[in-house]
Amino acid sequence: MNIKLIFSTISIAVAAASYIPYFRDIFKNKTKPHLFSWFIFSITTGIIFALQMQGGAGVGGWITLILAFIFFAIFILSIKYGTKDIKFIDIIFLVLALLAIPIWLIAKQPIISVLLLTTIDMLGFAPTIRKSWNNPYSETLSMYAITIARYVLVFPSLEAYNILTLIFPIVWFFANVLLVIVLVHRRKIVPQVNI
Repeated sequence: MNIKLIFSTISIAVAAASYIPYFRDIFKNKTKPHLFSWFIFSITTGIIFALQMQGGAGVGGWITLILAFIFFAIFILSIKYGTKDIKFIDIIFLVLALLAIPIWLIAKQPIISVLLLTTIDMLGFAPTIRKSWNNPYSETLSMYAITIARYVLVFPSLEAYNILTLIFPIVWFFANVLLVIVLVHRRKIVPQVNI
């Protein structure tokens, strides 16, 4: 069996395992996904998968496709179970992200497109960071911690290393590190309130 396929399979298994507690916590009303974040993620991740395939990611890009489906499922659940803590700044991030999505179509350059889409993802992630700062118990810490490990597995699964294949996992690796730091730090300060 190809070593790239092994790493890809393990990263997909780790992703599935990491989202099990996240879905469980959503249904228990412990985790409150931010509707805007998961809406943006579900759109951009599918497009980034296509760009990664164009860049030669091969089996290493499969995780991105799986994530697109997971993100869409979380978006659907966030309609009912998500946070109601939506601020004006969240709306600004959503509008900026939505306005930026058509730009990648106009760019017609895969590298510019993947950079724009990854930036859009980070705009979509901003409401989750803000919400987590205010309520660090509204996210499942273990999922984000495991996601960091998952991205470590993604890198050796890629069949080609270039901006198209690397920018998305690198940026998301550091975004997850940031959120884990925020959650751990804020949980030391903010008392947990039962919902």
